[in-house]
Amino acid sequence: MTTQATPPTTTASPTAHQLWTRARGLTLAFVLLLAGAVTLAVLQSDARHGALDPRSADPSGSRAIAELLADHGVSTRVVTSLAEARTAARPDTTLLVAAPDLLTQPQQRELHSSIAHSGGRTLLVAPGSPSVDTLAPDVSADPANSRSSALSPDCTLPAARSAGTAETGGIRYTTHRPDADECYPSERLATLLRIPDTSGDGDTVVLGAPDILSNERLDKQGNASLALQLLGSRAHLVWYLPSLSDASATAPDDGKGFLDLLPSGWLWGTLQLFVAAALAALWRARRLGPLVPENLPVAIRASETVEGRARLYRKAAARDRASAALRSTTRTRLAPLLGVPVAQAHAPEALLPALSAHLHGDGQSLHSLLFGPPPGDDTALIALADQLDALEREVRRP
Repeated sequence: MTTQATPPTTTASPTAHQLWTRARGLTLAFVLLLAGAVTLAVLQSDARHGALDPRSADPSGSRAIAELLADHGVSTRVVTSLAEARTAARPDTTLLVAAPDLLTQPQQRELHSSIAHSGGRTLLVAPGSPSVDTLAPDVSADPANSRSSALSPDCTLPAARSAGTAETGGIRYTTHRPDADECYPSERLATLLRIPDTSGDGDTVVLGAPDILSNERLDKQGNASLALQLLGSRAHLVWYLPSLSDASATAPDDGKGFLDLLPSGWLWGTLQLFVAAALAALWRARRLGPLVPENLPVAIRASETVEGRARLYRKAAARDRASAALRSTTRTRLAPLLGVPVAQAHAPEALLPALSAHLHGDGQSLHSLLFGPPPGDDTALIALADQLDALEREVRRP
């Protein structure tokens, strides 16, 4: 008795060791990259803030002026929400708005309603046309900026005369207020405006450039002196840094929808593109014309066609169409064998008498077989196909 050795079994699934061998290089690289990113974030998280941030020691930050103000007894507090900025509008407070153009129109209106007649000072840093019209209604921003940054005061404002030349060159402003102080002009347009309140001791200062507040420019010209006098006139300084995370920035704008925010040119352009696309579709449709039958580029076996169509019939449960096709084909093939014209193959009164005479059979059963109702299930359909095939073989039998 011989024993046949059993071949060792193999598996196509990789083992855990094989998986680790393949992925350890990629995993190690990912871990090193993640560790480096975490290390950089930890090293930079303690001192990194945005531009004009009084907590930032970066060249574009404003920590230096905040420390100088602290030496003169002026406290500095940073706020990032509109609600905090509105609360800070008091007679003993200077409210600095670092980026007025970042405020939405509703935010600008709410802020202006709070600072108007508050008795304190409001300093707007480089406000453009989107914000200056609302926050300082009597001031207009010129489209062209100043060509030089260091300018002479050329006004009677004590803070400007004491500071002398300063780097205020940037956005230029005009006003029709006769009591306004227009300082540091560039081509006869001021880069620093002071607009006093009509009923109180408060005022609004519009500054054309943020250079006098940044760490890297504070020691140039008379920047430090001008910044100290503008920001140190009150005991408290509130430094407002507008933030996109502020809930008021995402509030609905007077019920306007998305389409209301789109410029009218975009809407007209979209309509023109739609009309052009419709005309192009009509032009191409007219060129296509009617369908043209063509021969298949390759020969397909008849059996494959029959099987494919049969699967479609079965999937659609179309036993009526399948039985009609089987009966029609059988009648077409039987007619020439019985001497009946093919044009009359589907007429019971022409085909059945000839078929009964040839087979000497019952015409009623032949009528049910060739012209009867569709089968009720797949089994009856198969039986019908077998019966039709047997009938054709019997007619062909010599």
